[in-house]
Amino acid sequence: MVLSELTILIIDENVIRASIIEEGLREAGHGKVMVIHEVNGVARVIEALKPDVIVIDIENPNRDMMEHLFQLTRTVGRPIAMFVDRSDTAQIEAAMEAGVSAYVVDGLKKERVKSILDMAVSRFNAFSRLQRELAEAKSALEERKIVERAKGILMKMRGLSEEDAFALLRQTAMNEKKKISEIAQSVVTAAGLLM
Repeated sequence: MVLSELTILIIDENVIRASIIEEGLREAGHGKVMVIHEVNGVARVIEALKPDVIVIDIENPNRDMMEHLFQLTRTVGRPIAMFVDRSDTAQIEAAMEAGVSAYVVDGLKKERVKSILDMAVSRFNAFSRLQRELAEAKSALEERKIVERAKGILMKMRGLSEEDAFALLRQTAMNEKKKISEIAQSVVTAAGLLM
């Protein structure tokens, strides 16, 4: 998706600060910019508007508001840029753990908004790709473990060599038009019922 086509939601209780962000985004070529000034009920607004990117500005963050926003950011699955006037190490770490893509302390300037937004989108995409790759690697490892267990069961129950056990799993998978890991899981499940 082209960055200028993004739908951007600005969450800011301060009308003046929100207008700085909005103006910076519009000057950078972003035409789909929405602004809300109320933090309460923001989850419903996000669900209804379905923005591509969320920009949160908190002039004077308190602990409860930050915790509420961090819980929200964990669940929305979108790039989030957060501007705050002051922060501490714990808040920064909590923001990163919550999935905030860009956390900017005392840096609200109209000229910087576009580059910060671009960075937030890039970081979010990179992090999402890493999460997908990790999930795929974990899945492949689990499938490999199941195949190894199934081979062991076939070797023991049928007296097959490792190569013959794998060949049997592969041939059965081809015959049934299934993945080897699915056949292996069936072998492991059946063996569990018989033993």
